[in-house]
Amino acid sequence: MRFVAVAIVLSFPILDLLATIRFARWTTIPVWMWIAGGLVAGAALLHTERVAFRARTVAAMHGEASVLRGMLDSGRKVLAALLFILPGVVSDLFGLGLLMLPINVGRGMRPEPASGAIDVDYRRIE
Repeated sequence: MRFVAVAIVLSFPILDLLATIRFARWTTIPVWMWIAGGLVAGAALLHTERVAFRARTVAAMHGEASVLRGMLDSGRKVLAALLFILPGVVSDLFGLGLLMLPINVGRGMRPEPASGAIDVDYRRIE
């Protein structure tokens, strides 16, 4: 059973490259452009996620955002970037599908307002 899992994992990049070659022949765009495009997209996504992860971590340390939400979102984007870096169109489509998952949509970095806020009047004394 282990050998079957290893064979599947090792055969995926080869089958992905074969699918990319067929897709490139069908679209008349060279194979190296498909591979280079995925590589550039993956590297750019990794770079922007590294910067965003720092901001999310600082926000979580200050209590402004959920730690789990930031880790889930960052993990999803890093996995998508690694799928983009793998050579092939099929892995790029898996990466796009992973990025299109509706996780953390419409949720900002701010927490919900706390109940029991203190209401005060301000008076300036001169």
